[in-house]
Amino acid sequence: MTPAIDFLTREGIPFKSHSITVSQPTGHYGLDAASAMSVAPDRVFKTLLVSLDAEPRRLAVCILPVSHELNLKLAAKAHGAKKAQMADPTVAEKLTGYVVGGISPFGMKRTFPCVIDEQALNHDTIYTSGGRRNLEVEFNPQDVIRGLNVKTAPLCR
Repeated sequence: MTPAIDFLTREGIPFKSHSITVSQPTGHYGLDAASAMSVAPDRVFKTLLVSLDAEPRRLAVCILPVSHELNLKLAAKAHGAKKAQMADPTVAEKLTGYVVGGISPFGMKRTFPCVIDEQALNHDTIYTSGGRRNLEVEFNPQDVIRGLNVKTAPLCR
């Protein structure tokens, strides 16, 4: 069990967990996961932390397809800030309790404002990290949006 799995279970959000084996890692964890599961990359979502308005500890979560890049202007707008920049990976690991490549939007050490890219609504189910590398969770994005009060907005270039 990971904190992400524990969180989803506790919140009553239906999910399936998928342990995967990446035979030839490329360093792009999400794309590797999509390939290992034979799933379209636009259904596998990555969890990125941004710092808002140049305050390194004012963090927010952005969840977007691994096939896209985060647009920092859109991320700032979605979180009601003037500017956003990628959070320092060391700070992200410390404050979430997860390692880069395995950061899950669920069960973080602290709660941060969270926005999921609107493209998630195009799918019955999507995948995110289950809280460690090579563990993915599959769920209906509507369940998470309703159950966790997550906002949707455009986040991608």
